[in-house]
Amino acid sequence: MYGSAGKILYVDLTKQEIHAEPLTDDLHARFLGSRGINAKLMWDLTRPNADCLGPDNVLVFGVGTLTGTNAPCSGRTTVTCKGAETNLYLKGSMGGHWGAELKFAGYDHLVFLGVSQKPVYLWIDNERVEIRDATNLWGKNVEETDKVLKEELGDEDIKIACIGPAGENLVRFAMIMSCVHHAAGRGGAGAVMGSKRLKAIAVRGEGEIRVKDPERFGLVVDAVRKALAADNTAKSMYIYGTSGGLAFTNSLGRLPCYNFRLGQLENVYPITGQCLVEQRYLKRRIGCFGCTISCHRYSMVESGPYSGTGCGGPEYESFASLGADTGVIDTQVVIRANQLCNDFGLDTISTGSVIAWAMECFEKGVIAKTDTRGLELNFGSVEALLTIVPLIARRADSIGNLLAEGVKRAAQKLGKDSWKWAICNSKGLEQSMVETRCSKGYALAFAVNPRGPDHLHACPWAERGSSTEAIALVEKLTGSRKWASPYLTEYRPEVVRWHEDCYAVTDSLGFCMIPSLTSYAINPSNMAEMFSFATGLPVDDSELMLAGRRILTLEKCFNVREGADRKLDDLPWRLMNEPAPTGPGKGLVNSKEELDKMLDKYYLLHGWDQK
Repeated sequence: MYGSAGKILYVDLTKQEIHAEPLTDDLHARFLGSRGINAKLMWDLTRPNADCLGPDNVLVFGVGTLTGTNAPCSGRTTVTCKGAETNLYLKGSMGGHWGAELKFAGYDHLVFLGVSQKPVYLWIDNERVEIRDATNLWGKNVEETDKVLKEELGDEDIKIACIGPAGENLVRFAMIMSCVHHAAGRGGAGAVMGSKRLKAIAVRGEGEIRVKDPERFGLVVDAVRKALAADNTAKSMYIYGTSGGLAFTNSLGRLPCYNFRLGQLENVYPITGQCLVEQRYLKRRIGCFGCTISCHRYSMVESGPYSGTGCGGPEYESFASLGADTGVIDTQVVIRANQLCNDFGLDTISTGSVIAWAMECFEKGVIAKTDTRGLELNFGSVEALLTIVPLIARRADSIGNLLAEGVKRAAQKLGKDSWKWAICNSKGLEQSMVETRCSKGYALAFAVNPRGPDHLHACPWAERGSSTEAIALVEKLTGSRKWASPYLTEYRPEVVRWHEDCYAVTDSLGFCMIPSLTSYAINPSNMAEMFSFATGLPVDDSELMLAGRRILTLEKCFNVREGADRKLDDLPWRLMNEPAPTGPGKGLVNSKEELDKMLDKYYLLHGWDQK
């Protein structure tokens, strides 16, 4: 098979059995790869109403179709399961080099079934695959696990995906870490992995990926590389990373602060990418497999009480959630909190959000000092932030155990109207750090996202009109460039649907969303060419986007089969009832009437039943 390793590896942890099956051209043609084929496998293998933390949940890793080739920015791996936070469809994505290594070992997809009786890890050494005892690894953090496994297997170059203590303790928002610093972060895939008593997947691959038409594939790849080299968004991402946009977002009053009660900070500089660079916290820029941008970073504190602390990032979402949302505007403290989350295996967005919610509960007297062993959960408290993170990961004390359930379950347990400031929607996922009251396309995209209110499903960047390419795309989709404004509700369904389809294609081929959904240097046209020349399965851009829509619809169908309906396509109560406090969008709200109008058209565009 061209463009792929050609095999799906099945691991039954209950029976301790392993077998491989061929990956067919039919699956590739209809579902493209990675995310798309994962969705089909989930639909086929997961029985309705399976418990997300039970033996019937299926955990699938899918490597991008073009991962392992020299296509730029194509190193992504999709992780799919029923999520521990929502008990609905969960699609996560992780970068690094683990996915390419799996393909070089001979596998495109890795499917875990059942539950092991004891902690285990999977060792994939090219064609030799073994389930091994991981009792000695259970309880270790991510860095320790990576180090011990490399020593045990005698190879510093193997690639490891693993969980930390948070996944072992079934924290609802535990994540899977890849190559130490890359994460499938949202929704609790780490808890699902922990429920299966699967600590890690270590891979060594020495094969290669062949493409059908190397000459024409190479010409398209070269053109894409040149487009990325000339792209201003890509250049900015290299210099400052994703956190380089924090200051601008803050200037517009769109930075979620203090549990989404404010949209602006007086001094945002300490939690920006510019600060990391100018104050020399940034030690190196990191690229995933095949990346030509290197937006990921490694930062370190070299003096003071946190000297020696280093972490991957912090990214925009981590600075915003652990910093702005909790009121802790301190570079070194957020680096420390980010490092703790990564090492314990906690999603930084949900961690910051649940701590901010607890801080507001403490402020309102819903949580008392007697509930926290005397710890004062005040906004801006460094002690509170750095103390609570380990408690959550270990489910220690009543407060750690409560917050480990995520804001929806915690608010249901605590009561006293605390659900009104729980920043999650009805699906149960904490909202990522986007002020949707001032970004109407994002509001719709977050509401309809199968996994919850989150930016990594559609990311309708073009609505902001922040580049000539974005404006041109909005004009193509709507007929006029005047609709390139985040404050408008008109034509949001058209803009969102295009970005959803494109994102499904992007994930399935293994591309990063930055060059395809923020810079647009990688687009449906050149993705179709790269897919066609790599696999030998000819498609044009319209057929490729139709496959993206097929994937999206199947993910939606999965949730419908679980009993989900349109009532779950909403946003957090605060954002639907309390107006935005600052900036050009001051006074705006994500009202039910406004959202319903967009949903009507969105469902109509898909040909879906209005309910």
